[in-house]
Amino acid sequence: MAEANYVNVERAVALLRAGQAVVFPTDTVYGVGVSVRDAPSPEAIYAAKERSHRKPVAWLVGGVEALDVYGKIVPEEVKSLARTFWPGSLTIVVAASDAVPAAFRSAQNTIGLRMPHNPTALGLIEALGCPIATSSANLAGNKPVCAAADLDAAFLAKVAGTLVDETDEGKSGVASTVVDCSTGHPVILREGAVSLDDIKALW
Repeated sequence: MAEANYVNVERAVALLRAGQAVVFPTDTVYGVGVSVRDAPSPEAIYAAKERSHRKPVAWLVGGVEALDVYGKIVPEEVKSLARTFWPGSLTIVVAASDAVPAAFRSAQNTIGLRMPHNPTALGLIEALGCPIATSSANLAGNKPVCAAADLDAAFLAKVAGTLVDETDEGKSGVASTVVDCSTGHPVILREGAVSLDDIKALW
């Protein structure tokens, strides 16, 4: 098995543009992702994680405007949630627009979007020029990783490259809250750093 391939931002972007999977830091944990423009599907993420294809993969985006691009008829209340909690630990699930390739949509034709509060991740998204479909960088069933030193070498050998932060400070280790806003009222699919009360206060 190949050793982990540590890369800089420029090389990470090149690998993502080639449709390959890259490990990189976020504000919560280390993630593994692919370019939604250049990869035909999230298959490389599923393969690295040995994860079920039935579980959809959320996208990391560069700003609130992504809701209008990748969401279909997004209500103002949903945009208000994004303006309040982005960048941060809230993944917003919306009905997918035609700009979301079918391979990345859930069975319900939805897509989860989140703007991370991490300069490395945001820089990667900006340099790439499109969202990154992302899941935590660990085998399915294993605990997500906050520190670069704790990344599983066997897992890293399964991806094209690994980008790490200079410091692991600022990573919460707490998964993002996932709220489904695709049905007209918010439904918490996973509670994390943002509580249901926080969301209801803005709805």
